[in-house]
Amino acid sequence: MGVGNKELLILGLTCMLGKCFSHCGGWLQHQRAECVDVDECDEVQGQCGKDARCFNTNGSYYCQCLSGFKNTHGNVNFTGTSGECKDINECTDKVGICGSAGNCSNRIGSYNCTCQSGYVSPQNSTEKCREIITCEEAEINRDNICGEKGTCTNGDRSYLCQCQKGYTNYGNKRTPCSELKCDGFSADSGPTQSLGGLAKILSMMRNSCLALSNQSDGGEKADGEALLEKLFTATVAVLSPGRPDSAEDVSVLLGTVENSIMFIGPQLKNNYTKIETTETEVEIAVQWGSTRPTGTIHLTNENATLDTDWETASGTGTYPGFAMAALLSYKNLKISGNRSFEELKGHEKDGVAPSFQIFSRVVSVVVSNPSTQNLSRSVNITLRHLEDTEESPEVRYICAYWNEREAWSTDGCYQHHSNATHTVCTCEHLSSFAVLMALYPIEEPFGLLLVNNIALIISIVCLLLSILTFMFCRSIKGTRTTIHLHLCICLFLADLIFLAGISQTEPVGGCRFVAAMLHYLFLGVFTWMLLEGVQLYRMVVLVFNATIRPLYLFLAGYGLPLIIVIISAIIRPKGYGTDKFCWLSLEDGLIWSFLGPVCFIIVINVFFFIITVWKLAHKFTSLNPELSQLNKIKAFTVTAIAQMCILGLMWMFGTLLFQEGTIHSRTVSAYIFTILNSLQGALVFILHCLLSKQVREEYAHFLSCICTPQKKKYSDFSNTNPSSTQSQGSRSGQQTSESQI
Repeated sequence: MGVGNKELLILGLTCMLGKCFSHCGGWLQHQRAECVDVDECDEVQGQCGKDARCFNTNGSYYCQCLSGFKNTHGNVNFTGTSGECKDINECTDKVGICGSAGNCSNRIGSYNCTCQSGYVSPQNSTEKCREIITCEEAEINRDNICGEKGTCTNGDRSYLCQCQKGYTNYGNKRTPCSELKCDGFSADSGPTQSLGGLAKILSMMRNSCLALSNQSDGGEKADGEALLEKLFTATVAVLSPGRPDSAEDVSVLLGTVENSIMFIGPQLKNNYTKIETTETEVEIAVQWGSTRPTGTIHLTNENATLDTDWETASGTGTYPGFAMAALLSYKNLKISGNRSFEELKGHEKDGVAPSFQIFSRVVSVVVSNPSTQNLSRSVNITLRHLEDTEESPEVRYICAYWNEREAWSTDGCYQHHSNATHTVCTCEHLSSFAVLMALYPIEEPFGLLLVNNIALIISIVCLLLSILTFMFCRSIKGTRTTIHLHLCICLFLADLIFLAGISQTEPVGGCRFVAAMLHYLFLGVFTWMLLEGVQLYRMVVLVFNATIRPLYLFLAGYGLPLIIVIISAIIRPKGYGTDKFCWLSLEDGLIWSFLGPVCFIIVINVFFFIITVWKLAHKFTSLNPELSQLNKIKAFTVTAIAQMCILGLMWMFGTLLFQEGTIHSRTVSAYIFTILNSLQGALVFILHCLLSKQVREEYAHFLSCICTPQKKKYSDFSNTNPSSTQSQGSRSGQQTSESQI
């Protein structure tokens, strides 16, 4: 009955002695007061749980977990009250259990190894993956180790892959055959023909691709480093100053260089390659092997840094036997223009859209992953700013990429962190990237607007008085007066248009007309100022015949600015008018059609003034100087120099006013510009009118005619005092002699 005779005898003797209790613990009390052992493992189902094995003992039992399970308290032997069994996750507890080429997946009580292409688990799914050595092993494992267009053959120690025409494994005979898309290097498109040197790059890449495609054995690994150097040497010619100059050209260039790097990358012999030219800087990391590489990738140069990993760079699809990551930085490539910023929506602040400008180098990231638009992990790209500038209420940094619609976009690319020198961008896809500076317009302070309006009104009033004086004051008629008259007319009209239309950016056609008129009139002001310097030079050097014919004055004063404006409008018609001001654009160099002539005129006038002052000093030291005439010429020279200084300083700060900058710097420039602008009109009126004796006498005569009663006027006309007549005659003669100067 499960109990031996010896044990029954002992139980019987014990009961006879009165020591047999009614409760036998792990024993069962028999009808005759005998205690019999109970098998807990048979009679109590689930005593140890479904994931454990039960072991019976005399008077008790114990449990042990099945393979693939462990006790929650870590005990090997336990009972139902001292813990239970839980599954062991072999994939996390035992690192590398499937080998470097296997992917482990946990199962209840076990695990499964899934081998990568080219590897097999020898006996079952719980053994480490090892390389496939023969083509027969690959067939048994249903592994197409050579790709769809590759043929597997057994070698001495392993298998080899031979590729069909149009496919290659770049000389790595144990990797799958990849398709060569040589048609991607076509030089038939319009932008390709317009970019000198780009057709050469495409032709070079296409010839190299076709040569590799025609090799029936899959091709030998070429000298990728030499081909890469040729690529970027040819790129220097494409990136010559001022090119490419359109969004379409930029897209073609970026796409061509990226495709070329994708083609050259698998042919590189070194795991790390770096090439730098005057226009570009590229770093390429490559990993070869039958197993998919792991680990981090860190590529960096002076302008950018790339942080990602090899899993992201190689992708999750079929592994072609190599993985690549490249960081390319363009040192002088400029992608700008209002059209390129049209897709940047959602960055308004208080309902006001900002203006944008490129604030870093353009950087391209190229990886071997065929699905760059849907990365498994985001990548971090650190871009260095062109200038050290902190973010402020009027400035914001935006991470953007160049999309297929030839415009900047921010979809899937976010600003992770920014400081004064760098911005870190986190992007979910790969392309060409840059940091954009968003400049938010801040309403000009009321005080600045008030000073601007008052200063311009003062200038306009003073210029109007000067124009009337030069037109109707007969005592000062002459070449200099004609020059001053038309200088004031140009400056008067320029200030009037500036006051009324400098900020009226809509409609676009009207804004461009205002910008062209301001360009023409301000050039006219400087041209007439140049004519004044020429006239002073002639007065002191050519004492006789110093007068310039009015026709020549008009042709030079109005003709030369007109020629400059017409040429500028033909070359850069869209450069007139910006998003903020009706003035010349600063992006395409059109501003130099104004600054260039202005600088030239100032330099020439400085030369004339130096010669004039030197000649005057020489004549003042002569024995018989004509003091009256020389003093007048000296006064004319001083006033002309003062006028040139005020106008030159005004436009030095005016140039800063129209440039993008902080609100503080622009406000300071605006205050100085408006104050000097008002001083210009007031200076002309004071120097050429109020300080002139003839003009003051004309003013006094005019005021006396207005203020004197009518009767007094008649008595003056009837006065025939000889002395008075003589006095008037002598004064008139003096004025006539002065006006001849």
